[in-house]
Amino acid sequence: MDWLAFIMALCAGVSLSAACGFRVFLPLLALSIAVRFGGYAVNEHLAWVGSDPAFCSLLIATVVEIIAYYVPFVDHLLDTVSAPLAVAAGAVVTAGLLPDMPDFLQWTIGILAGSGAAGIVQLGTTAARGTSTVTTGGFGNFLVSTSENLLSAVGAVLAIALPALAIIGVLLFVWLLWRIIRRCRRKATLQPVS
Repeated sequence: MDWLAFIMALCAGVSLSAACGFRVFLPLLALSIAVRFGGYAVNEHLAWVGSDPAFCSLLIATVVEIIAYYVPFVDHLLDTVSAPLAVAAGAVVTAGLLPDMPDFLQWTIGILAGSGAAGIVQLGTTAARGTSTVTTGGFGNFLVSTSENLLSAVGAVLAIALPALAIIGVLLFVWLLWRIIRRCRRKATLQPVS
């Protein structure tokens, strides 16, 4: 096995999975475009993503998902529905980008690394939207949605074009999320009980 190719494929898969945590369908659409028009290589588990029906379906799903996140209250409903979808998409994408290896190993890595990356990012976005709703009465949620759209698009393009740089961005996001959670927990334990 070519270890450099494996590491780059893993970086691309995990980064693309993390982008699925922001928006489920946008990274899949970017991958579909890369496979269809750029000759981007995926294994047989993900070859369907370059087909005409997949491209059309992902394009429609992406547009609907992006618009729906700008509708008040629908954005929270979508967070509930998109969490399991993002985790599933993360597993499929990571497993589908790994080079030929036994299916069991491919899917184990996809489920652990891909689902984990998508789930962590989805957790962060759900917390950000909840905080925005509480602090702004929902009026600031469009900023959260716009940020998620941009991060998903940039993350997907970087994951495909520059996977080593993309994985650094994912690790930075996870580190920042960990710091924020730690700080919030520390503040909660330091506040006196009334």
